[in-house]
Amino acid sequence: MKKNAFDTPRVALISFSHFVHDAYTSFLPPLLPLIIEKLSLTLSQAGLLSFVMQVPAVFNPFIGLFADNKGVARWLVILAPTFTALPMSLIVMAPSYLFLLVLLFFCGISVALYHVPSPVLVAGYSGPWKGRGMSLFMSGGELARTLGPIFAVAALSWLGADHFYLVLVLAVFTSVLLWLTLEPQQEKIGFTRSSSLKQAYTEIRHVLVPLSGILAARACMHASMGIFLGVFVEQQTGSLWYGGAALALYEAFGVAGVLSAGTLSDWMGRRKVLFWALVTAPVALLLFVYTPGVYKIPMMLVVGFSVLSTTPVMLAIVQENAEKYPSAANGLFMMVSFFVRSLAVVVVGGIGDAAGMENMFAASALAGFFALPFLIKLADKSKIDNP
Repeated sequence: MKKNAFDTPRVALISFSHFVHDAYTSFLPPLLPLIIEKLSLTLSQAGLLSFVMQVPAVFNPFIGLFADNKGVARWLVILAPTFTALPMSLIVMAPSYLFLLVLLFFCGISVALYHVPSPVLVAGYSGPWKGRGMSLFMSGGELARTLGPIFAVAALSWLGADHFYLVLVLAVFTSVLLWLTLEPQQEKIGFTRSSSLKQAYTEIRHVLVPLSGILAARACMHASMGIFLGVFVEQQTGSLWYGGAALALYEAFGVAGVLSAGTLSDWMGRRKVLFWALVTAPVALLLFVYTPGVYKIPMMLVVGFSVLSTTPVMLAIVQENAEKYPSAANGLFMMVSFFVRSLAVVVVGGIGDAAGMENMFAASALAGFFALPFLIKLADKSKIDNP
């Protein structure tokens, strides 16, 4: 395969594996009412489940160092769908709260082991079109969050709680398919070197610092819409169905944004696409808050398209600037993303409690404008004139 070619089959396969992998991680919310009833959990105990699942993300940089060794990234991507699906296929059968916590913690470890090296493989198979590769890859994750809960409920209805573990079959099939397909390209995108987090940070510091600022400024918009949009619409309309439909539409347009932004950034340059998204999102969010009735709908869709579209562009930037330590660099980026998302959820929730949901959305939009000074500092090495 030519060095500058875009390996569509392998990029598509890893993107499909992202869909399968993240579909299993989306099982918890739709199955949570059943788990709460079975184990007699309080809401605080139920809330801790999601937190425990995310804790292993703090080890992302160290996972990246490990994955930068030759062949390791490939094996982590191959095995992770099965290792993630195994505990998630058992959560409805957990006999105790402690056992459930252990299952979700191990699932969180597997999630980290997958998400750190997988963008590195995608970048290796994408040639100079890393934005296109990241768009396809991230669309798999976004679709999983949309369709995964439906799959979980349908499987539970069809198989029953006692046989729910059979959903593992799809993950095993995906792992086998990855093993058969990714093997020929292992040597081209594997690494063998000793490294440290300090070396990895030094290599990408010039882009990681401004990207961290962008992540922090964007995080409140991401958290407020992703978590509280359904609640807000339900309060405005009195319909739980409208709330769920709004969230589904928001995610659907997010998929469209993810699919298009990375590819456009290959042609136009990363900063131009990020500038459009980082200006459009807060403006559309403010309009969503202050426009009446049905006029909120198009603004909501624009917010979904623009807010979620920034991730593949930023992933492409990290990989373009991490020639020596790509997995460790991605681990550092993902660790920052985890921390700012976690903090943003607490912040926007507090604002919503204190000042109301409309003011929470407005404050999130205003915070989004603070991404622009960081964008000015961001180097852009990515424009492709002759793809």
